[in-house]
Amino acid sequence: MAGVQATENRETAGDRFRWFEDLSAGDVPVVGGKNASLGELTRNLAHHGIRVPAGFATTAAAYREFLSVDGLGQRIGERLEALREGTDTTAEAGQAVREMILGARFPAALEEAIRNAYRSLCARLGRENADVAVRSSATAEDLPEASFAGQYETFLGVSGEDEVVEACRRCCASLFTDRAISYREHHHFDHLRVALSVGVQQMVRSDRAGAGVMFTLDTDSGFPRVVLVNAAFGLGESVVSGAVDPDEYEVFKPFLGKTDLTPVISRRIGAKQTKIVYGEEPENPTATVRTPEPERRTLVLDDGELLVLARWATVIEDHYGRPMDIEWAKDGDTGALHVVQARPETVQTRKRAATLRSYRLTASGERLVSGLAIGDAIAAGPVRKLGSAAEAGQFEDGAVLVAPSTDPDWEPVMQRAAAVVTDHGGRTSHAAIVSRELGVPAVVGTGRATALLDEGQDVTVSCAEGERGQVYEGILDHEERDLDLARIPDTRTRVMLNIANPSAAFRWWPLPADGVGLARMEFIVANHIGVHPMALVRYDEITDPTTRHEIDEVTAGYEDRTAYFVDRLAQGISRIAAAWWPRPVVVRMSDFKTSEYARLIGGLPFEPTEGNPMLGWRGASRYYHEDYREGFGLECRALARVRDDIGFTNVTTMIPFCRTTREADRVLEVMAEHGLIRGRNGLEVHVMAEIPSNIILAGPFADRFDGFSIGSNDLTQLTLGVDRDSAQLAELFDERDPAVLDSITTLIAKAHAHHREVGLCGQRPSDDPGFAQLLVGAGIDAVSVAPDSFLRVKENIAAAEAARRPAG
Repeated sequence: MAGVQATENRETAGDRFRWFEDLSAGDVPVVGGKNASLGELTRNLAHHGIRVPAGFATTAAAYREFLSVDGLGQRIGERLEALREGTDTTAEAGQAVREMILGARFPAALEEAIRNAYRSLCARLGRENADVAVRSSATAEDLPEASFAGQYETFLGVSGEDEVVEACRRCCASLFTDRAISYREHHHFDHLRVALSVGVQQMVRSDRAGAGVMFTLDTDSGFPRVVLVNAAFGLGESVVSGAVDPDEYEVFKPFLGKTDLTPVISRRIGAKQTKIVYGEEPENPTATVRTPEPERRTLVLDDGELLVLARWATVIEDHYGRPMDIEWAKDGDTGALHVVQARPETVQTRKRAATLRSYRLTASGERLVSGLAIGDAIAAGPVRKLGSAAEAGQFEDGAVLVAPSTDPDWEPVMQRAAAVVTDHGGRTSHAAIVSRELGVPAVVGTGRATALLDEGQDVTVSCAEGERGQVYEGILDHEERDLDLARIPDTRTRVMLNIANPSAAFRWWPLPADGVGLARMEFIVANHIGVHPMALVRYDEITDPTTRHEIDEVTAGYEDRTAYFVDRLAQGISRIAAAWWPRPVVVRMSDFKTSEYARLIGGLPFEPTEGNPMLGWRGASRYYHEDYREGFGLECRALARVRDDIGFTNVTTMIPFCRTTREADRVLEVMAEHGLIRGRNGLEVHVMAEIPSNIILAGPFADRFDGFSIGSNDLTQLTLGVDRDSAQLAELFDERDPAVLDSITTLIAKAHAHHREVGLCGQRPSDDPGFAQLLVGAGIDAVSVAPDSFLRVKENIAAAEAARRPAG
């Protein structure tokens, strides 16, 4: 009987509502962007296993039918005309229009159509008074050329016919919130040409599990080969609004079709301070509560669930043919994952790909707070702290907005800000999304910016230093430079990049580099891990309670503390490898000096005090020594995971400061014990050429390694006997000294005779065109430089190669 009733309702009320399965992407004029997208997903992607909760949408015709009652539309138009003429403020006009809508009743036929549709949905779900989400969907939102994300209202956990009808009316009123009116004015949309459709959709009980957002690209850099997933416990609104600092994951899309790999290149546990659950009072269907401590320390998604979501994301992206912004939810009752929304990504797709702007601080200052960097720009100004969007009148143009978090009500203020800093939120929060769209640098999820920054204090906000954004004391000098990718010349000599910071790797992916010639492992260890590996291997030997507490804090959630080191190192390397896959990425094994190792958490007991750490226990000599061998084993385990489990076989290893061939043999033996066997699965092992013995015995070293990379600083220091850090001897430290150049040309000749290639890591080729010409003349195969020097080096090398070609 219910099925017959549903059919009759659809026949008589089809112009007032549509079921999702009867909609497609072309129905935006009928049901708006959100609901058309839900229809497209339901209708065309279910056979891929993608679950979309069932539901229906009221139509634009139904909305206009509502506005025709008692001249409601005409009265709304008159009030908006007063706004344009300046006799009403946005707040006055908005409040008046909302009161008109909330005070009006739906036409009887429309109200009955909504009730009948809801009854039919309940019958489909087999539940009386089923819980539903009631969402607004405007006919001009979620279009590629205009993002209206979060402009209109959503009501969760709605149950019962009367409540559904009322939620639909409140959605209609939300078309005229102050923020929505302001946004349409800014984008020159005619208010009365925009219609409001309401989606009524089965509620996913994510309040008992988790939910979040995912993008099919990196939202800050536009890097297109990852799926970025944010997750928190409870209903997904906390993630969308930026009210919590969510977990964050990145998955490498090209490997998702390989079932033997787990291509998760990063996982970060967010603070997840609160979560949204069902409320206990009928008038408050949802409530925000504090997240229990065990959940705060736990990832919302396991790898299996994460890979399912990432695969769904790529299917959705392929179907739409463009990057997508997708909301998902997990049902705590059934364990099933669902997609509850998908819309085009609107920020990165509008950026020009032919030019890359580089920002760099040229002065230093005291770091006040840090958080996630949104964008890659630098801005400065006085701090203006606002507790709510209602205080917008106190904000002055060009100031740095500091707030607990933001929602759509803040957007008029954000448009006037030089930068935005928030206590809470992740990379898919409202503050992050809108800041990207506005081109305003933002630092989100700082924790305590509103407490630590002073009103009126001059600060510099820097998002140009990788994943972590920094807020510095004072107005700091910085430079901006545009790199025109269209004018970078081709060269025979490969030009590669030196990369230390994994969080900055995606920023440089558009550069047509030939790969990464030097990825410094010690940066990842110092900045992304922080703990001495031997302090994890031999935790029981740590007696200082403060040190033990620090280690416990950073390794929270790991039963095996060494797994923390392996995970973090593998993720850091993977992020660099992903940016340039399948081009080679050469990872140098750790090359701390003992004095630097000692500064890591727990490092002091495991490091000797040396008079000259530069020539002491460093590089290869540590890897087979009993006092560090187990620590080196963790490094090897991380590399093996990167190559064998995650899939980045473009990663090769490099051994620094290898003094003798006997030492080389011992290092290769230890690597093999931990699964890094030279030649297996294409693994290459290179060696730094930075000691005269590497040059003198280049042949025997070539028998043991697959290539050489000249470390010009150490080679110059040890060839000339000059301390590279000595101010008094600075004028003697010269990579162009004939003795150093002879070592370089000798190495290249010997290596080539043994069919081995030679690269050089360093800044000199970019600063000195003459040095680049000498390297090209000697037959260097590759140079590796800092990313912001890439263009200069390519130009210098192209000129040197052209000068060597015979005329005609």
